[in-house]
Amino acid sequence: MEELTLTTPSILFSAISLIMLAYTNRFLAYAAVIRNLHTEHEQNPTPMTQHQIHNLRKRLYMTRSMQVFGVSSLLLCVVCTFFIYIGWQEIAVYIFGVSLLLLVISLAISIRELVISVQALEYRLDNVQIKKEE
Repeated sequence: MEELTLTTPSILFSAISLIMLAYTNRFLAYAAVIRNLHTEHEQNPTPMTQHQIHNLRKRLYMTRSMQVFGVSSLLLCVVCTFFIYIGWQEIAVYIFGVSLLLLVISLAISIRELVISVQALEYRLDNVQIKKEE
């Protein structure tokens, strides 16, 4: 089995931190959109706003999952680093592997959420185009 050094899991610290920053920004953007959409829906409820609310709820939960898996990955990287430091090499290798798996899951959810976001924007653009044609 390949021996890990302290720098191996540490390399992921900055990458995961940047990913978490992007996820947090996405979450904050959704919060702003939801607040605006809530006001719009209160004033003029339409099937379009109802559809958007449903879509945003789904994307918000996906973003939460992305953040949970990303933070868990970072936490396990830190635990892995500690285990390398105290000399528990074999356990550190497995923990690092789980950390990588959690990061992959987080990124996969991010890709799925991105596809849903694009579909939502396409739906919105289609409605704008239909209104222009009328």
